[in-house]
Amino acid sequence: MPLNRLRAEWCPSIPRELMAGAVATFALIPEVIAFSFVAGVDPAVGLFASFVIGIVIAFTGGRPAMVSAAAGSVALVAAPLVHAHGLPYLLAAGVLAGLVQIVFGLLRLGVLMRFVSSSVRTGFVNALAILIFSAQLPHLQASHGANAATWALLAAGLALIYLLPRITTAVPSPLVCIVVLTLVAQWMHLPVRTVADLGHLPDALPVFGWPGVPIDLETLRLIALPACAIAMVGLLESMMTASVVDELTDTPSSRNRECTGLGIANVASSLFGGIAGCGMIGQTVSNVRYGGRGRLSTLFAGAFLLILMVLLKPWVSLVPVAALVAIMVMVSASTFDWGSVRALVRHPRSSSFVMLATVAVTVATDNLAAGVATGVLLSGVFFTFKVARLLQVDGNAGDVEAESVGYRVSGQVFFASSELFVESFDVRDVAGRPVTIDVSQAHFWDVTAIAALDKVVERLRRHGSVVEVSGLNAASQRLKLRLGREDA
Repeated sequence: MPLNRLRAEWCPSIPRELMAGAVATFALIPEVIAFSFVAGVDPAVGLFASFVIGIVIAFTGGRPAMVSAAAGSVALVAAPLVHAHGLPYLLAAGVLAGLVQIVFGLLRLGVLMRFVSSSVRTGFVNALAILIFSAQLPHLQASHGANAATWALLAAGLALIYLLPRITTAVPSPLVCIVVLTLVAQWMHLPVRTVADLGHLPDALPVFGWPGVPIDLETLRLIALPACAIAMVGLLESMMTASVVDELTDTPSSRNRECTGLGIANVASSLFGGIAGCGMIGQTVSNVRYGGRGRLSTLFAGAFLLILMVLLKPWVSLVPVAALVAIMVMVSASTFDWGSVRALVRHPRSSSFVMLATVAVTVATDNLAAGVATGVLLSGVFFTFKVARLLQVDGNAGDVEAESVGYRVSGQVFFASSELFVESFDVRDVAGRPVTIDVSQAHFWDVTAIAALDKVVERLRRHGSVVEVSGLNAASQRLKLRLGREDA
């Protein structure tokens, strides 16, 4: 790689890259801890994951300046597996999910993300926001130790998060929320739950090792579906994040390399005791806005995260859970696409239905992958029906005085429109007259379409008509020669 290209990809400006990476790290810490308790794991698991993923993907990813770490979408998918079988099975699922993502990238399947429509992406984002918000509600119940002090800290935290940016943006408001609420809780000796109550924080480097699960078919049966869900959700959010950075920086990225890089990072994270992760939209935007353009900012964000967590462990353990809930409420509100609610009446009904169905299925099943799959399926069905309705067959078969009959076909003939194509030819009106079928404005896409054309020709000939098909384009002609009847 030429030196200039290497510098452009890694560190266009070293001071700016380090500054942006540090800001991204400060914005990352509270969310990673919060996402960890969403997943039901110790904060150390999320922090180890973010450190390893950040370091690895800086070298293997396809989108410079993109921050990847333990994310809320993956945490939501992972939570049921953790609750049912424990952390070791989640780590094994992370390894399998990473392998799926590696294969996805090696097979150059990143292009498949083009089939995820805008309505599905909007539904995915909105469902993610709803699930993140709903995951905070248990922490506000008395059964989980919530009290008046908890609600007071939550209100104060939200006020800091939303009002401070109106005064200054020099320091991320979530970080200020963490610091201020921690100081207030300690100074006033408030009876609230803290991060130390959620689990173990890291005090050393992560250790490499295979998750403590047996390598057999039973383990594979337990982790297969969660692993696929983690892989697909991670890929979708990473591709969406990469698209955002592409637009912000006016530079391209390698989607297939990003898929492979994310897979390698998730395998490494799981083998070092961390949860799987993906691209972080909020932290990535912060990184880019503070000047991050190269891989150095991503690398420094991961390394700086571990340094801060090891050095600041005594203070981080004192952070009130209410502060994390406030941050996650902010994340939920900022993630939700509020404009999509107003657009429901302006967009086509099919698009609005796809978005709402994606949200409904996701929220009902607590499975982001199931919601996206439903949305993609519905988008395909609606598109198929829309294209099928564009087929038109015009002719003069009703003119009994005409010596010959001419039909003109325009539109797309494929499996969904082939039945309409056949029904457009009423052989009773032909009465043995010569028939010409002009298909110069049509395209025959598949074996069903060719079979439909053969059926029409055969029916007309059985009723005594001499049939001529004209205007087949080159692609349709090749398909007919390969699949159609020789005498048709």
